[in-house]
Amino acid sequence: MRPTTKDLAKAAGVSLATIDRVLNGRSGVRQKTVDAVNEAIERIGFERNQVAATLARQKGYRFGFVLPRSGDEFLDVIKKHIAEFDHASRAEMIQTKIVRIDEHDPHRAAKTLSRLSADDYDGIAIMAPETPQIRDALHRMRERGIQTVAFISNQQEEDNQSFVGIDNVAAGATAGRLMARFLGKTSGSILVLAETMQSRDSLERRLGFDRIIGSTSPQLHALPTLETHGYPERTHLVLTNAFAAHDDIVGLYIMGSEARVAIDFAQELHGDEKLITIAHERTPSTEQALRDCTLDALINQDPGHIVRSAVRTLRAKCENRETLASQERIRIEILLAENL
Repeated sequence: MRPTTKDLAKAAGVSLATIDRVLNGRSGVRQKTVDAVNEAIERIGFERNQVAATLARQKGYRFGFVLPRSGDEFLDVIKKHIAEFDHASRAEMIQTKIVRIDEHDPHRAAKTLSRLSADDYDGIAIMAPETPQIRDALHRMRERGIQTVAFISNQQEEDNQSFVGIDNVAAGATAGRLMARFLGKTSGSILVLAETMQSRDSLERRLGFDRIIGSTSPQLHALPTLETHGYPERTHLVLTNAFAAHDDIVGLYIMGSEARVAIDFAQELHGDEKLITIAHERTPSTEQALRDCTLDALINQDPGHIVRSAVRTLRAKCENRETLASQERIRIEILLAENL
């Protein structure tokens, strides 16, 4: 039989109450005692029974997913997977809830985050642009006892908080490699669209994309990033102005997660001439665009895996334990019309 908490307490020479405080990361325990418990864990091969630990809490876990207020199909996909997880995880005493923030107003977003209480949430997974206001709000949230993890869109924080999502520099480099391969020796300009460059995923994707285009395809010129802020009217305006200003556009790279409007407008403005288009995230519209050949390649991350990984990461933080890195790695998928 595997060692119990009683065996661990005996091996470490401490009380069961002290073992409980150490395992749950509570304060009031000297570092010397923590070290002794950790040494005993290694020595006797103790593994915590998480199901029993959850039952001992006499309550389950309550996790929130903070999502931007604006968005289209990709957000619908994320919300669908959160709802599916919430339904399936009730037996494990885990509840998930969606919280919406105004991502265009960082002060209002931070105010929304400040209202989240440790009485209602054990952990928060947040998808939001990186701003000083949101970064500070997350720091204060952790001070209130709420665990946090960034997902899909990373937050650069001093205390090296967890991130659940793909390597966005690698994703951008993948887009650059595909663009270069599809265009071959064709010369011209590449339009680059983003919802906002305040989003770290867009910054990192652009870095990876430029690295490949700049080093492999000197005949191609990636234009400065155009921001749409998720508004169809602005998307139409910036694309119209870009096509009017540059008569040599041969490629379109859509770095944001909502590509439907940009694909439609670009096709309308560019006419019958072939425009190599690469986008991110699988949605009903990007699937159809692949089938219609108005989209050449799609770089995807599994949203179901991301939701499950975010919950596992938050739960591990609450239980003061490490996650299994190989299980939480989100892989980059390349989708073409032929492998949908």
